[in-house]
Amino acid sequence: MSRYRRRGADLPFANPAGDHAASFEGYYWRFTDESRKRVVIVLAGLSRTEPGRWAVLAMAVHPGGDVRIAKVDGAEGDPAEFGVRADGALSASPYRLRLALAGGEGLEVEITEPHEWSRRSLGASGVAQLIPGLEQYWHPHLLGGRARGEMRFGDARIDLDGASVYAEKNWGPRFPGRWWWGQTDAFEGIDGCVAFAGGPMRVGGLAINATLVVVRLGRRLLALAPPFALTRADVDEGEWRIRARSPRYSVEIQGEDAGSGVALPVPVPGERAFALRSHQALAGRLSLTVRQGRRVLYRGESTLAGLERPRA
Repeated sequence: MSRYRRRGADLPFANPAGDHAASFEGYYWRFTDESRKRVVIVLAGLSRTEPGRWAVLAMAVHPGGDVRIAKVDGAEGDPAEFGVRADGALSASPYRLRLALAGGEGLEVEITEPHEWSRRSLGASGVAQLIPGLEQYWHPHLLGGRARGEMRFGDARIDLDGASVYAEKNWGPRFPGRWWWGQTDAFEGIDGCVAFAGGPMRVGGLAINATLVVVRLGRRLLALAPPFALTRADVDEGEWRIRARSPRYSVEIQGEDAGSGVALPVPVPGERAFALRSHQALAGRLSLTVRQGRRVLYRGESTLAGLERPRA
């Protein structure tokens, strides 16, 4: 079973958010304060390079587009649940996050009112989570919550009380060479969240472009993943167009960079180094339409969306 999980796979009813001991394990948090039009992100990318695991950590804030990056040794994930520690600089569990960088910068947050992944049988990767050896796996374990805490950034103390919280995990043999991703929960008039992730991969001898789409509307959770949903992604510089359709639901997403992009680090397993390969819009524009048959369940727009692709 440990060998099966090291190759990225999980059995039904397992917790995909736990550490798999894969070559790459990624952790990501996003805090959105809609009233102040503020977004804060934290990420940790763990890699295995002899003599042990290390991590690249990053923190970024909008408005401003400032990014802080650190590389630390002694990193370990929690195999039972979403959680990670990194040499005193990072300590995280499902409902707490503490980041301490040089110069006293960082944040300490408690997460309340969580909307956790509610489909116990399978994660966001769907039946693909049963297949070992894929290039990448993805699972958003927290699709909403409320933050209580603050961030220290430069000389400023940023109040995060009441900000919405999103958290996810991705893992595999390495960070993918090409991908697309997006997320927001800052919609007007509804308690909801949308997230998507995709990229090219090989299943057996077949090369495909796979996109996973997750939508939470209140307590209703839609998880659209191949082969039970047809998904299509058209991504070019500054635009993301995602369509997903299952026998019951259809989802259309249109994203636009809106000029808030920052360069984020991606670990390079085997080299104990990182590269600034990720371009992420911290406050992009995203429109979402969700239908059940012909009935429109939700149509709305967010101007605080995260949208990511490789740097050109």
